[in-house]
Amino acid sequence: MSARPAATRRTVLRGAALTSVAGLGLTACGPTEKGAAPLTGPVELGPEDEVAKGGAKLYRDHNVVVSRSGDGTLKAYNTVCTHAGCPINKLEGTKLICPCHGSEFDATTGKVLREPAVAPLKTLAVGVENGTLVARPQA
Repeated sequence: MSARPAATRRTVLRGAALTSVAGLGLTACGPTEKGAAPLTGPVELGPEDEVAKGGAKLYRDHNVVVSRSGDGTLKAYNTVCTHAGCPINKLEGTKLICPCHGSEFDATTGKVLREPAVAPLKTLAVGVENGTLVARPQA
């Protein structure tokens, strides 16, 4: 006869429930959507005039943000959050907001405005080809 008491149905069910909850907690810090991979080649984003001077535009389908300074200079950044790899899906003015943990980035510099992210967004090359914005990984 064993000195250990047998597990009750309640104990087994409680353990199963806790295991499920723990699994959800672990996946919360990983990418939550498909397509969060960084750019691997050139991608056409849209017409050049979509990005106003002093503004920014988020291209969610490509995980890219493009900003244009007052003098017309274009800058682009990969919008995969540097904290947990989540695709950033919100742009307010020139502030990018990650939906996973609330990290915020400046769309004009790529710098972190609010943690938990500490590394800036990855810079991309951006240019205009035949009136179309084209972003690509930096060489």
